[in-house]
Amino acid sequence: MSNAPGPGKTRTERDSMGELQVPADALWGAQTQRAVNNFPISGLPIPRAMIRAIGLIKASAAAVNADLGLLESDKAEAIITAALKVADGEFDAHFPIDIFQTGSGTSSNMNANEVIARLVNREGGVEVHPNDDVNMCQSSNDVIPSAIQVSACLVARDELLPALAHLRQVLDQKAEALADSPKTGRTHLMDAMPVTFGQELGSWSAQVRSGTKRVKSALKRLRRLPQGGTAVGTGINAHPEFGTRVAAELKTRTGIAFKAADNYFEGIGSQDAAVELSGQLKTIACSLMKISNDLRLMNSGPLAGIGEIALPALQPGSSIMPGKVNPVIPEAVCMVCAQVIGNDAAITVGGQSGNFQLNVMLPMIGYNLVQSIEIMANASRLLADSAIRDFQVNEQRIKDALDRNPILVTALNSVIGYDLGAATAKQAYREGRPIRDVARETTGLADEELDRLLDPLDLTRGGIKK
Repeated sequence: MSNAPGPGKTRTERDSMGELQVPADALWGAQTQRAVNNFPISGLPIPRAMIRAIGLIKASAAAVNADLGLLESDKAEAIITAALKVADGEFDAHFPIDIFQTGSGTSSNMNANEVIARLVNREGGVEVHPNDDVNMCQSSNDVIPSAIQVSACLVARDELLPALAHLRQVLDQKAEALADSPKTGRTHLMDAMPVTFGQELGSWSAQVRSGTKRVKSALKRLRRLPQGGTAVGTGINAHPEFGTRVAAELKTRTGIAFKAADNYFEGIGSQDAAVELSGQLKTIACSLMKISNDLRLMNSGPLAGIGEIALPALQPGSSIMPGKVNPVIPEAVCMVCAQVIGNDAAITVGGQSGNFQLNVMLPMIGYNLVQSIEIMANASRLLADSAIRDFQVNEQRIKDALDRNPILVTALNSVIGYDLGAATAKQAYREGRPIRDVARETTGLADEELDRLLDPLDLTRGGIKK
């Protein structure tokens, strides 16, 4: 970013542990610099969504503290202005601390306090202290858990839920267009009774619908913020109304129905709500991986595979085999799903790390949860627009496979019985002949009757054929 601190000159900053050097044009102070020095681990800073959430929390806290008569109005207004600029992403480059840091996220909370205070102080007219003013009535132990929840709720509302709705809409449209297109069903990857493309895509849509409901349910618990519990859940150094009022202020600023947690000790000591949402994201990942792998198998070939569909050709598929085209979108989505499942494993371990009154893997939980929501949203749109919307059905290939499918004899069970049906199917397999031709010889049924009983589209509608 253009406002990133440059190399070279430094200035001296002080905190309770003494002096140290900070880049001259950095907005952060001594505590942030200590964390930068202490945690050169991954190069991964806290995500944009969490910076946004922390900014919103700081702005809301300042407004509430002013309303409660705890903070002078001019200080509060200056803090709100600076915090909202942080929330809007103007100073992301000044949040350099690695996510693998102190487990409470204290370093990132102080990073925000220092950046906001310096923004206010360099404007002149009013002086604020990062701890006494910007962090008033707060602790890292309630700010960071609240920021995880606020960021996840915002990204889920703004990105994931619309993306899932879009995916479902595209699936429903494609299912309707192919409602009367039968194909060979498969169980155990083996030929089975026919289904329609509409039924197959409809089942995928139902998975997406169920996943959406699961996420919405989990978000209800995530909207209960521990802000106001401060250090250990008792609310020490905070006004008794602070948490409730901050939640209401956040609701006004975001349009999301945040409210104070019923039990601050739960919200600070555990991350159960984040673990729950992550689990629902993992479920959606399982759904999208199933859908993507079905598409890959249906697209396989074009000559030696199943070859039922042709996915859109998006790029050359090989650096050595000319003309090869691969199912790149479903493959990319499968990798996203694997990442989300891996993130869930890390979040699960993080959720277990609530020792007494504080969880101590908060930054990692927040990073992985936000990433899972964001990449799942992006993958859902990509799958819809670049794979499902425009795939083409290879109708002749599907018709040839249906005509040769001996399993269609199942439809004759109620007329000829299971044993004769099995013998007819085995003969059709052995001789590589259409089931109609063999059934004509083994059952004595008339051609018109066989055509009626073995109509693939009619067979997708269930029921006993008599």
